[in-house]
Amino acid sequence: MGRRGGRGGSSGGRGDSSGGQGNASGGQGDSSIPDEEWERFLRESEAGAAPAPAEPSARARQVAARLRDSPEPGAWRTGPAAGPRRGRAKRWGYAAAIAGSVAVLLFAMKPSLLTGGDPEPQPSEALPAETAPPESAPPPVDPQTPTLAEPFRGSPAAQWADGTEGVHVPVARATAWMSAAEVTQALVLAREFLAATNLDREVLYGERPAKAIALINPHQPDMRQTMDRALRKPSEEDDPRNLITRFHPFKTKLVGDVVKTRGRLTYAEGNRGDLVVTADVTLVYPVTTVEEGDDEVRRVIIRRELVLSWDDPTKWQTAPGTFTLLDYGAEYTNAGCDGEITGYFEPSFKRAPASGTPSATTSVDPYDRSAPMQEAGESEGCQAASRT
Repeated sequence: MGRRGGRGGSSGGRGDSSGGQGNASGGQGDSSIPDEEWERFLRESEAGAAPAPAEPSARARQVAARLRDSPEPGAWRTGPAAGPRRGRAKRWGYAAAIAGSVAVLLFAMKPSLLTGGDPEPQPSEALPAETAPPESAPPPVDPQTPTLAEPFRGSPAAQWADGTEGVHVPVARATAWMSAAEVTQALVLAREFLAATNLDREVLYGERPAKAIALINPHQPDMRQTMDRALRKPSEEDDPRNLITRFHPFKTKLVGDVVKTRGRLTYAEGNRGDLVVTADVTLVYPVTTVEEGDDEVRRVIIRRELVLSWDDPTKWQTAPGTFTLLDYGAEYTNAGCDGEITGYFEPSFKRAPASGTPSATTSVDPYDRSAPMQEAGESEGCQAASRT
């Protein structure tokens, strides 16, 4: 599986001087299938109905892995990472899950149909909070097609928490120049910024993220100017998607009121005696077109990393209730490729296929949070997503 990524740092603009900053570094549960669900499945399977609520066996995982590692034609091509200075982002396409054989596909999705063995239970309960980097990607799940009623069906995100509940906030302790109570306030502010740029309903539909901009230290004018420029005239250099999630209100609409999230905040003392908070969060947005009666659901998956700093106000120019945005980056899947940069995520639907010539040679798992995001320039070109 090819590694993906790209992120860029922001320049100084902090008080009366600028400088580099130290970075802060920061489970999955098991559950059983209820008896009532198994009884329902047994009744329906006799009638040839619904799929088993089972996680594929070890052999099925091998088959699925082989399919993932061999991207099918039709993977959507993406452009180069956006922005040489800051907010550099990596875009992935979505490889359609077309099996070469019906038997292989059935075996990978539901091995008990061919082997006669007992299906393994598929976890259904919410996962515990992510308090540390996971050791591996989420296990395979039955890749069922999402629907308007069940937009996270067939996705690992079905077990994730909703909105800001999926962003783990660690216990605060006195760090750098800040007391434990002040660190707590900083962590809350960091999560509020994530919500203001990625979960606010009005912002998701294209409104200006005024609340988020107001949280940035006014003594960091270059950052505010960059955001203003990106929102006013999006370009490869200034792409608001690198920091803000927005969908074109006349093309795309969210399915339901839930955005699934998984990630964590961490903090440490920076090399300037400041408090540095790092956010690493993956968000999953189920979307469809605005066309009346359209029931096709796609999932846009965005992984974001933010590095925020709180300087000692006795040494640097700051404003209460604000922070310095040191660095940010994004990796995103199924959000459109090779098109004009409009400042919006524009998912590709079957009725409007993405432009560009499919040329993906590697595939990546957008749900895999076990590897850190790559630095800008470490991985370029098109990569296919193994699942959405």
